[in-house]
Amino acid sequence: QVELVESGGGSVQAGGSLRLSCAASGYSWENYCMGWFRQKGEGVANIHVGGVGTYVAESVSGRFTISQDNAKNTLYLQMNGLKPEDTAMYYCAVYPTSGVGYCATRGEWYSYWGQGTQVTVSS
Repeated sequence: QVELVESGGGSVQAGGSLRLSCAASGYSWENYCMGWFRQKGEGVANIHVGGVGTYVAESVSGRFTISQDNAKNTLYLQMNGLKPEDTAMYYCAVYPTSGVGYCATRGEWYSYWGQGTQVTVSS
């Protein structure tokens, strides 16, 4: 059973930083895409494990960084320079792939979702 557990959300002032974590378990795929979404609709960033590269949405490029610790089966989203418009529930999600091409940026491609972690940025 695939399980994704997000943590690291909170309340910060504009300009602050947070690091979100997504602890993953319950799968043994060789190739898969993991991503971060806001409100389950807006793809923020993704990474293709066993495949091609990473993606960061233009709206957060230069401020957010996605990374993964394979040994810990954990996905991270480092968020710097936070703005009030970054306020949202953030979800991580995953789906298996063939290892070819880039990850989907639309949420409907992702099979499994965590419960989310709230990020609130005040001005």
